[in-house]
Amino acid sequence: VACSNWKRIMIVLSESLQQEGVPQRDPLAIPRDLVHNSSMHFTFNKFWKRYGKFAKHLMKVKLKKYTKFLFVRDPFVRLISAYRNKFEMRNEDFYRRFAQVMLRRYANQPTPPASVDKAFTLGVHPSFSHFIQYLLDPQTEKDMPFNEHWRQVYRLCHPCQIQYDFVGHLETVEEDAEHLLRLLRVDNVVEFPTSQRNLTASSWETNWFSTVPVEARRELYKLYEPDFRLFGYDRPESILNE
Repeated sequence: VACSNWKRIMIVLSESLQQEGVPQRDPLAIPRDLVHNSSMHFTFNKFWKRYGKFAKHLMKVKLKKYTKFLFVRDPFVRLISAYRNKFEMRNEDFYRRFAQVMLRRYANQPTPPASVDKAFTLGVHPSFSHFIQYLLDPQTEKDMPFNEHWRQVYRLCHPCQIQYDFVGHLETVEEDAEHLLRLLRVDNVVEFPTSQRNLTASSWETNWFSTVPVEARRELYKLYEPDFRLFGYDRPESILNE
């Protein structure tokens, strides 16, 4: 989580974005379309191409000697946030790849609108409950692995294989990020951007899950239990024991 802002930090530190010959120093001044643009980052593919047969050895060295960090978030709140961001906003890609599937399977819509614009005009979109059904449906992962926005973090970032030096939490991101940048000795170069966005709050969980049957909530907890346990999040008793 928080990968957009961490990518902004990486762009500043790598000095890969120049403005009139001077490296960009303000993370928030980096245009959103450049943040996730692979041209701005030393990606896995570039690494592999540059080092060829030495790449595997160099990866082992980097995994041993570099500072490895990870930011996590309450697993259920992360799911609410993913739903809000990908299905309550107009996103053609996510509509075609996922929303149409949910509408066909769970919303009695055998022929959902062809585009996200048509769907929004008609007021058609999968509910949060449909999204949870999709996650719990065994057919989902038979078709393809979970998308990175809702794949369990233990499967996405492999904390049992990679010895992370630092695990931060989105709930305390500003102080955790400040501490990490200080550890890396770059706190005099860059500050983590303060987010002004409408972040999904953990206090909203009860309202969001009110439309999801209790049995489904308990199944969902089992699906994400390793993330709760690994990263120090309490079992959400009020949601699971209604």
